[in-house]
Amino acid sequence: MSDSVPEAQAVPEAEAVPEAEPTYDPAAPAPLNVDRTPSGNADVDAQLGRLADTDHLATDGHVEVYEDVHRGLRDALTALDARPGPPAPPSSYGNRS
Repeated sequence: MSDSVPEAQAVPEAEAVPEAEPTYDPAAPAPLNVDRTPSGNADVDAQLGRLADTDHLATDGHVEVYEDVHRGLRDALTALDARPGPPAPPSSYGNRS
């Protein structure tokens, strides 16, 4: 019997495995980072803020949001054309007797 300690066998170092780089997917959702300047009209600003929803959708999901925002903006602009207050008095132009 030998009183010597067996030599530790040399363990080869693990080869460095390069980490996988994230692949770029142009179709993946990504924020557009477009600045939105407030218009001063709460209805319009709400619709423009809704455009941020597209930042989390794939490109094919943008159309639904754009159409919804378009409808909302059209409604807001139509409301600006509506006259507030009581209706105009009826005209007596056609009531000649």
